[in-house]
Amino acid sequence: MAKETGSKIGAFFQDILHDLYSSLYLAIGGNLEEESRDWASRGVELASTTIKIIILLLILWALYWFFTYLTNRYKDRFKISERRLSIIRSVMRYIWVVSCVIAIMSQVSVDPSTVSATAKASIWAGIYYVLWATSEQVISRVLKHYGLNASIEQLLKNVFSVLIIVFGLASVMAQFGFDIVSLVAGLGILGLAVGFAAQSTIANFISGITILLEQSFKVGDWISIGNNEGRVILISLRTTHILTRDNITVIIPNATVASSEVTNLTSKNFIRFDIQVRVALESDTEQARQVILKVIEDTDNILKRPEPSATVDHISDFGIVFIVRFWVTPAAVARMPRMKEALHEAITNSLQQAQISIPYPHMRVLIAKDISTDAELARHIEAPHTQASAANFTPKVKSDNQSPKT
Repeated sequence: MAKETGSKIGAFFQDILHDLYSSLYLAIGGNLEEESRDWASRGVELASTTIKIIILLLILWALYWFFTYLTNRYKDRFKISERRLSIIRSVMRYIWVVSCVIAIMSQVSVDPSTVSATAKASIWAGIYYVLWATSEQVISRVLKHYGLNASIEQLLKNVFSVLIIVFGLASVMAQFGFDIVSLVAGLGILGLAVGFAAQSTIANFISGITILLEQSFKVGDWISIGNNEGRVILISLRTTHILTRDNITVIIPNATVASSEVTNLTSKNFIRFDIQVRVALESDTEQARQVILKVIEDTDNILKRPEPSATVDHISDFGIVFIVRFWVTPAAVARMPRMKEALHEAITNSLQQAQISIPYPHMRVLIAKDISTDAELARHIEAPHTQASAANFTPKVKSDNQSPKT
């Protein structure tokens, strides 16, 4: 039993050695149908092929080194930029690698049709690589010439990159006998199915392209969309990103942006804002105006031209209401709430220093015992503050900010 097991193990390893022996003989160009295997002649052929490959590789390396030397030597004379120099080096390196591969394939008994297809595919791949490498610079120059923004530049770069990759793959595959028409038809059917399954994504994609082409706002603008207000930090093909004053990023689908009312606060060179200030009815309006304008003049980030203004908007029950209008640059829009708060505080302090009273809503109630004559009652009724009088009754009306005096 042990001898039988040992013989089986020995036969197993003999089969493995025989397969390795046959594979090695085939690798050096032998034929298994030969009656006797001539290892010496096959070895000579292998050595000859190896020497040929080494010689070809050395020649190709020498050519690559020579052209690289010429490029580095004359780059200053021909004023070649670093980017173009990088592209030229990449192309030469690519040509050297492809030439080495084709040289090796031509010496190891590869089918000539396969070698030819590989060469053609390599040429097409190199052409599309050059197009891809130079497309970014060409697009940047064209957009700069027509004054288009960076968002469209990124969109066009992405679109051209995808198109170059698709056409490049199709051209390379066509050299090896693939049926490109059938492949494109299959991809079209697949794209139709994906389109039905991702309608919202496609709607956002189309809306993103529309936003980028219309340029109603761009990256860096301060916009208001619905209840969201902030600076645009990114316009992608699917969403628009807004950074609010609270340092919170709001991501809005482009379909929502395209169908909403968008207010661009920084589309012009300067923007006007306003606040309201109230003074007492008996105050000198011209004095109050000068005090307000002095505060506006001393406030940073407020433009001197166009000039700010402080005019009477209306007269309320409790005072004269000024509307203060001022202009700022787009850079100050993000700080507008704090600017308005600081203005209110500064104007209040200045009015108090000028002894201009600031009224507040209240109601003064007079009881009959405080009024001796009808003339005095009439005088109180015509006073600046809203008054009420009654005889022998307890008042039921209370003030907004102050308890009634009895």
